[in-house]
Amino acid sequence: MGIGTIYKALDAGGYSLKLWGLSAIDRYLGLPALPYAWVETNADIVVLARSFEGVRFPGPGIADAALDRAERGWYFRCVEKEAPPQGSYRFLSFTQDIKTERFQDPQGIYPLLRELRAGSLKKGPQASWWEGLNSHADQYQAAMEGALMAARYGVEESVPITALGQSLKKLPKGAPPNPEWQRILLRSLLVSPRPDRGLRLLKVSGLVEELWPELSRLDEVEHTKEFHPEGNGWNHTMETFLYRKPIIPRQPVYDFKLSLGLLLHDVGKPLAAAAGKHPFDRHAELGAQLAHAFLKRLGFDAALIKDIRYLVKNHMLPAALPRLPVHTHQELLASPLFPTLLELYRCDESSSFKDLEGYYRSSAAYQGYLKKRSPGGKRLLNRSNLL
Repeated sequence: MGIGTIYKALDAGGYSLKLWGLSAIDRYLGLPALPYAWVETNADIVVLARSFEGVRFPGPGIADAALDRAERGWYFRCVEKEAPPQGSYRFLSFTQDIKTERFQDPQGIYPLLRELRAGSLKKGPQASWWEGLNSHADQYQAAMEGALMAARYGVEESVPITALGQSLKKLPKGAPPNPEWQRILLRSLLVSPRPDRGLRLLKVSGLVEELWPELSRLDEVEHTKEFHPEGNGWNHTMETFLYRKPIIPRQPVYDFKLSLGLLLHDVGKPLAAAAGKHPFDRHAELGAQLAHAFLKRLGFDAALIKDIRYLVKNHMLPAALPRLPVHTHQELLASPLFPTLLELYRCDESSSFKDLEGYYRSSAAYQGYLKKRSPGGKRLLNRSNLL
């Protein structure tokens, strides 16, 4: 179900429909849509329930009503008349009327958007993003919405993120976001161009430690400079996102499973003990268990949790693949997720400032396995996806 289908159903009853906030901004900038859309209508929840099958009511803090669809989740804000901006920041006051396709800018953010669309956002205007907090904003809402803005539209320097994170601590606390809000946030961050920026804002503001302690503990993981010159476990994890490739070339949207695997691949290190030459012995197995519990707590579906367990538990395997007997790992190699595991390995290695010789050898070993397995030597995976 697309925005056109929703609009036609509401317009037939004389009701309005607008995209607002991130959804309207993405449309103006020509960016690929997030997995979730924020819309505003003057229809009430009774009308929505009558118009669409499967409407549910997620409650305050998220939306008045929601529609879950495979391609996209829709979150409705019901208003009786023109309402003040809903987001924490004036930047999120931007809307688009679906009937007229006109954008509406009640808070005067067009200059910033024009700079963004031209790809020329400078240090100066960045401060304007964070100004004008609405009176209803609380610490949780402002931190989460600020994180999404940082991940999607970028803040080049760490100073604005640090300053904003500190200022958010002064806001009223508000009600903690429920698991659904956290799922929306996490998935939206991870498919965006710079999840590291959004996650850093959440960390500085204290939300990572409070809501996602499994991730916060990565800051306690000390790495040797020889193997991880980029820093501790948290810094290493943030660095991995910089090496992802877009799903479609030159389109800023990224694979959610790969990104979630990167986020969680080392969460077992804080629990792991040193054993011989292994400073974090069995951290992959421990991490898989921790990732399972983390994702289950946030309410992700069982199929996704199973896939992420595979990625986290086996993220050390590709490094050893060239020297392992293939017959001992056929089940793992046969998984349709193995190409994603190789991509995770590439990002992991790249973030450590290593060369990619190990990755190329592992890719060649995997290609050899596919060639032998496939009748007539047919390649089941295009090498261009690996290199």
